[in-house]
Order: sequence, then C-alpha cells, then structure tokens
Amino acid sequence: MDYRERAAAVAGATVWERTSAGGEFLVLPDGSMDLMLMDDELVVAGPDSRAWTGSAVAGTRYVGVRFAPGDAPGFLGVPAHELLNERVGLSDLWSRGRCQRLADRVRAGGLDRAVAETMEAPADRLAQQVVRAVRGGGAVAGLARSLGISERQLHRRCLAAFGYGPKMLDRVLRMNAALDRARTGQRLAEVAAVSGYADQAHLTRDVKALTGLPPSTLLR
Repeated sequence: MDYRERAAAVAGATVWERTSAGGEFLVLPDGSMDLMLMDDELVVAGPDSRAWTGSAVAGTRYVGVRFAPGDAPGFLGVPAHELLNERVGLSDLWSRGRCQRLADRVRAGGLDRAVAETMEAPADRLAQQVVRAVRGGGAVAGLARSLGISERQLHRRCLAAFGYGPKMLDRVLRMNAALDRARTGQRLAEVAAVSGYADQAHLTRDVKALTGLPPSTLLR
C-alpha cells in the first residue's frame, strides 16, 4: 500500500493519499472525520468508535481531507453523531447542485483547496477547548466545570462535534498518542506509563477494545 500525507489548506487538517494494494484494510478510530474522493465520488467517513474494516481492489486511489477533531460537522452541516461508524456519499447529505459545485472546485484546484474555499462555518471553539484539554492530560471529570457549562451540555456538544462524549474522545486520542509513541520503538510498558494508563495491561485492554487487536499485532 502506497500512503502519504501532508498539511492541508484547511486549518488543522491533513491531506492524505493512498493507493490500495488490494484486499482488506483497517482504519483505527482517531476522533476525526474525513472527506474522501474515491473513483470520482465524494464520500464522508464519519467518526469511528471502533476500528473500521474496508476493502478495495488493487490500484484503487483515494484522496482525503482529515479534518481536525470537531471541525467536520461545521463544514458538512451534519452533527457528528449522525454519522458515527458510517461511510456515506456526500450526495446523501447535500443537494445535487451543492455537490456539483464542490466537485467542480475539486477538479479545478484539488480536494483540500476546494474544501478551504467553501468552508464557511467557523471552527467550534468549545470543541477545540475540549481537544486541547484532553490532549493536555486534563481530567475529563472536571472538564464541564472548567468550561463553565453543565455536564449534560458538554456531552451534547461533544456528540455533535465528535460523535461521542468526552470520555470516549479521551480514550481514542490517548490510544493514538500511545501507538505513535510505540511506533518510534519505545517499549509498551514505557508507553503506558507516559500515556496515562495504569500499566501495560491497561493499555493492551483499551487498544484491543477499540480496535479488536492488541497493540503488538497492530504495530507489526
């Protein structure tokens, strides 16, 4: 599989390109949503609460914009929880005319440039605050109080922005940070200690619960 990525014209987003080697592939939950161009069709990948298994014939090319966590709903006009664990055509969410206008921009300047030029809604500031707090190791239990809202409001806002509540977001982002550390060659016991897990067994259980596989298998 040929895969590469770069920073996108959309603030905080990533452009990625992949050419399939054929067969099944695994997409891990990462707290984000993607807009993908697949064989000239625009497809939305909703937020994942578990690993998603896809398949493609050899040579299939994908180009995608991976939005920063919490940003995609503002562009799509659809709450994240309505797309949880789903892959849907953009035409199922937008009118034919709106899809065509975006497709014309994609052909003229590329996917990420087209998204940047048509992204009208400002970033959800509360969602950004939640992501910063979680990535900074802040306690989820006191997050609502620190933001000056009720826990019920926080949960509702997180469902709309990320597809799930702040505790689930914390698990997903922490898992990805831990796997990134492990990919550098750091031992799993050390990764667990610096990533906020009680021990290596806790790390293994959580990764397996979110992906279906233990970290040792994923890293291979």
